[in-house]
Amino acid sequence: MGCSKRSESAILLGFLLLIIAESVVGRFVVEKNSLRVTSPDSIKGTHDSAIGNFGIPQYGGSMAGTVMYPKENRKGCKDFDDFGISFKSKPGALPFFVLVDRGDCFFALKVWNAQNAGAAAVLVADNMEEALITMDSPEEDHASLKYIANITIPSALIDKSFGESLKKAISGGDMVNVNLDWREAVPHPDDRVEYELWTNSNDECGVKCDMLMEFVRDFKGAAQILEKGGYTQFTPHYITWYCPQAFTISKQCKSQCINHGRYCAPDPEQDFSSGYEGKDVVLENLRQLCVFIVANETKKPWVWWDYVTDFQIRCPMKEKKYNKECANSVIESLGLDLKKIEKCMGDPIADSDNPVLKEEQNAQIGKGSRGDVTILPTLVVNSRQYRGKLEKAAVLKAICSGFEETTEPSVCLSGDVETNECLDNNGGCWQEKTANITACKDTFRGRVCVCPVVNGVRFKGDGYRSCTATGPGRCIINNGGCWHETRNGITFSACMDNEEGKCKCPPGFKGDGVNSCEDIDECKEKKACQCPECSCKDTWGSYDCTCSGDLLYIRDHDTCISKRATEVKSAWVAVWVILIGLAMAAGGGYLVYKYRLRSYMDSEIRAIMAQYMPLEGQKEVPSHVSDDRA
Repeated sequence: MGCSKRSESAILLGFLLLIIAESVVGRFVVEKNSLRVTSPDSIKGTHDSAIGNFGIPQYGGSMAGTVMYPKENRKGCKDFDDFGISFKSKPGALPFFVLVDRGDCFFALKVWNAQNAGAAAVLVADNMEEALITMDSPEEDHASLKYIANITIPSALIDKSFGESLKKAISGGDMVNVNLDWREAVPHPDDRVEYELWTNSNDECGVKCDMLMEFVRDFKGAAQILEKGGYTQFTPHYITWYCPQAFTISKQCKSQCINHGRYCAPDPEQDFSSGYEGKDVVLENLRQLCVFIVANETKKPWVWWDYVTDFQIRCPMKEKKYNKECANSVIESLGLDLKKIEKCMGDPIADSDNPVLKEEQNAQIGKGSRGDVTILPTLVVNSRQYRGKLEKAAVLKAICSGFEETTEPSVCLSGDVETNECLDNNGGCWQEKTANITACKDTFRGRVCVCPVVNGVRFKGDGYRSCTATGPGRCIINNGGCWHETRNGITFSACMDNEEGKCKCPPGFKGDGVNSCEDIDECKEKKACQCPECSCKDTWGSYDCTCSGDLLYIRDHDTCISKRATEVKSAWVAVWVILIGLAMAAGGGYLVYKYRLRSYMDSEIRAIMAQYMPLEGQKEVPSHVSDDRA
């Protein structure tokens, strides 16, 4: 029996994971912060702790508290309220850092339960003697969605022996006070911070992708302020893997890779029979890298944030818009050189290296103090991998902690960051400069492009390239986008206030109705005032026609007539009409009378004469008197 398509997907995915493991075997660096015990004296000292990859570490700062080890629910896998345990500190007292044991549930769940019980931070004691590891959030556990995004307290993993020392001191009745210090977690050598984000364009890869997309949208404003001010140097990166040599000609590798298996990404749905393919993700990752490269060449590297956020909104996989056409429309709306970007991307079917993606694969390997990139997404600040929740305020703290003292930009000294993204190139949205109308709407999370409603008139369109006024009243707003002009207090408009929204030049003008309507010279073109007595003078939008002497111009008939003659002539015309009518009636009556009378008399005379003097050719009329005399 053959394997199912989903089984084939799982097999190849396993090979890809193996390749990933082989590529990062070298150096995974656990990012640490300092944990210093201030009392009791028996365990006083400084220890390392591994920063958790969720919650909000206080980068650039420190935090003091009292360690509490619960008597029940010591692994923290259940709700502490079920045991009547609270970690809320009293006013004026140090906050509580809860110590829990590793095991039985996710690290993030332990921290979530402690946070709900009032803890200010969480220390997780390892259950085996080993090097510290990074506590990460669950990869695809949808049940954890409700709490991962809401964890706001810092957490750290400590080694087993140090954990046992803390437990022993607490059980002996000592108050254990510690200080968590993140001030040296990020190097701060100078007045510029270099940071990079290892990301992915795939928006259907689960919980982490959703959190990544939300972070990019939220952080865009702050990132662009820092970049435009020259305070930071940002670089985006994308992870790719290669296909095993034995599988490069397989259907699975061909669907997930470009350049003959050199650069691959897992199938978004992990199902080769439907949906998008891994190579679609690789191509969009490559496009986003080239967008950054081209934007950087124009000294505007921050445009990458605009492209990525717009692509997320306009070209999601769920709506089947994750494609080249949609991407190109976003590129054009931002004014980027599409040809340069396509040249940068190269040929995805060529059996050769792609310089851009090859460089990305080399960058995945750790250099200096930075370890290999194995967690996606990963933020690296001054060559140190950021640990914690990808959240605007937390990441901004981490970046600001990378500046040398006294060189921080003002944005790092303010309580929050607010930027009006519509001020720069109108946010890449549609704009009508004449009427000062824009589809760009600035929000706390960033700008959105939505066609506006102005004075009750609704604009329709995509908000990025076009917005058109529709419905009654459209001519009120910038004359509906049609031509209009006012002279000598008279205004002519080509706007037709109806649902069709057409622009048509008014009578007396000619043109397209949108850009121009030119006055027609009726006199010169001999369209009016052409009678012999007429004198024509063209005016804007019309004409004036005057007649010589005491004459009156009739516009409808384009002729001149005398005012007095009109009245006299009208009277004589009436008289003559009457006389002519009477004459015609009399003549007609006479003719009828004459004809009928003469006809009657002729017939009578002929009858009498016929009795006494027969006419020629007519037989004698026989006598009606009898000859019989007897």
